[in-house]
Amino acid sequence: MATTEKTIMHRLYLIAGVLFLFGGAVVWKLVDIQMVKGDEYKEMALAKTEKMFTIQPNRGNIYADDGSLLAASVAKYEIRFDTNTVTAKDWEANIGPLCDSLGVLFDKPSSYYRQLLRKARANKNGYKLIARNVSYLDYQRLRSFPLFKLGPHRGGFIESHRVVREYPLGKMAARSIGYERVDENGYYTRVGLDGAFGETYLRGREGKRLKQKSAGSQWKPVGFNNVVEPQDGRDIVTTINSNIQDIAHHALLKQLEHYKADHGCVVVMETETGEIKAISNLGRTEEGKYYERLNYAVGESHEPGSTFKLMSLIAAMEDNMVDTSTVVDTEKGRYRVYDRVVKDSKWGGYGKVSVADAFAVSSNTAFAKIIHENYKDKPEKFVNRLMNMGLHKNLDLPIIGEGNPVIRYPGDKGWSGISLAWMSHGYEVSMTPLQTLTFYNAIANDGEMLKPRFIKEARVGNKVLKAFDKEVLNPSICSKETVKKAQQMLKNVVEKKYGTGRGLYSPSFSMAGKTGTCQKNYVAKDPDKLAYISSFVGYFPAENPKYSCIVVIHEPDKSVGYYGADVSGPVFKSLAQKIFINSPVIDKVNPEHPKEELVEEDFGKFYQVAQKKHKTIPDVQGMSGMDAISLLENLGVKVQVKGNGKVKKQSVKAGTALNKVEQVVLELS
Repeated sequence: MATTEKTIMHRLYLIAGVLFLFGGAVVWKLVDIQMVKGDEYKEMALAKTEKMFTIQPNRGNIYADDGSLLAASVAKYEIRFDTNTVTAKDWEANIGPLCDSLGVLFDKPSSYYRQLLRKARANKNGYKLIARNVSYLDYQRLRSFPLFKLGPHRGGFIESHRVVREYPLGKMAARSIGYERVDENGYYTRVGLDGAFGETYLRGREGKRLKQKSAGSQWKPVGFNNVVEPQDGRDIVTTINSNIQDIAHHALLKQLEHYKADHGCVVVMETETGEIKAISNLGRTEEGKYYERLNYAVGESHEPGSTFKLMSLIAAMEDNMVDTSTVVDTEKGRYRVYDRVVKDSKWGGYGKVSVADAFAVSSNTAFAKIIHENYKDKPEKFVNRLMNMGLHKNLDLPIIGEGNPVIRYPGDKGWSGISLAWMSHGYEVSMTPLQTLTFYNAIANDGEMLKPRFIKEARVGNKVLKAFDKEVLNPSICSKETVKKAQQMLKNVVEKKYGTGRGLYSPSFSMAGKTGTCQKNYVAKDPDKLAYISSFVGYFPAENPKYSCIVVIHEPDKSVGYYGADVSGPVFKSLAQKIFINSPVIDKVNPEHPKEELVEEDFGKFYQVAQKKHKTIPDVQGMSGMDAISLLENLGVKVQVKGNGKVKKQSVKAGTALNKVEQVVLELS
């Protein structure tokens, strides 16, 4: 009996000990939770119900040189409603007026919102969607609506927003205006000016906002205010002129469509400053449509063909190898260099001609003979002269992806005994269109080579943070005497009856430049694969250049045409004349042909409209927007434009008397 009692007592002591230890462990854990790890557990709990979210700042705007928008960041708001936070009293007092206000703003019946919100309240919906993609102005109106104005806790008003990039010019200059995107791994993709100046000016600084997790597992902002306010990015003002950009885009597009070309580009540069006024790059889709596929002007380095003859000739003239009056035999259009033959496009050649005339007719044999025979014993002298002019250097542009120029040196891989002859007329060398234009602009600018400039200034509001001035790459690429001779030869290409650019000549407006027709894919020696690059580069007016321009078109339909004068030249002429007719800063080179008398067949529909010849509203449907605007404004009519592109509708019918019209509204496609 005693043994049994003793056994029971031992068991009771054991149980009591276990309970005591358990109780001690519980007490210790409570102390540990409250006193030692209390803050840690609180943070863990809050992490499941509250979280800090990043607020993206508004990216800085990108402006054209006249202040018009090229790219803008716009906040788009999403509005939701938490029916659970609203008291019965506030609900009954405000739900009717709120639904009335929503109906007016979103153009829906008030009854629609009454049914929507009453159903949400009955279902205890704490995150009911009201509207998406709401503008900032409408968001401000919504905040003042009945019930919503009581805030998120009492009025159930919930907002979130995202920032989107909008482009008023649509797809025009899209590759040059560019973008900056970041993927889920934080990797940035930078394209064009938007990408180039994102980090320094446009991007801004992120903000922070506290959000709370609702019963429906949705994150709702806590209060109206942010924990850290975002700092918007700075704006940049570009050198792009929206009018010239529109003209360039449509002139290039028209020619690409006509010749069914693969792709092309056009760039317009202001001669004295190096400012890029327009840059258009269009590539063809499988369906035959064109869009800004790649930035060919900046990134595509290719053999330039005959436009490189100017560089070769200037090198030879500077080394006193030839002068413009030097006579050269074109060898009946065939000139043999070792086992290869240089050919002229004209069968039988041009006979014995001066160097100046050889340039005007673009004789390949003449240039191959000039360069090969004068430099074959010292080829490095020719290449050194090209390099002294900076032709082997990148332009160091802010836009990412500039193509590298290729100027081989004797001894380099690919150099051979025929290299001088082929380099002379634009083969075995490579340049981007913008690099070529930079050289020609230097000739127009009396020898001073300027870096192409895309940005005028960075600013906050009206305050200028930094102004970008012109940057000189080479104060004098050659002697003044050589520059003057080069300028005259470029005029001859257009003005002489035998010049390759004679089809561009206009008695009322002077231009200077060089045609280029370069074979492409010729290495395969397959006639079906052989294609062409057609180009024209020059400046206008010839006597007092204001703008330089290059047009390059790749792979035009050979059955339609492929010579630079025929394919690219008309784009240059159309663009030059339209800029001329609309620009008060360009000196009119022929006082006998004032603006209102510039009527030529090849000006097309746009230029066949002088005010004194019209008494009625013309039909502008199908014309580009800028052409139509200029036409109508020259007739004294005010113009309002909706959209961009070509005119699809005009508010006043063609044939209406001008004296009865004050304004015309144009709808563009």
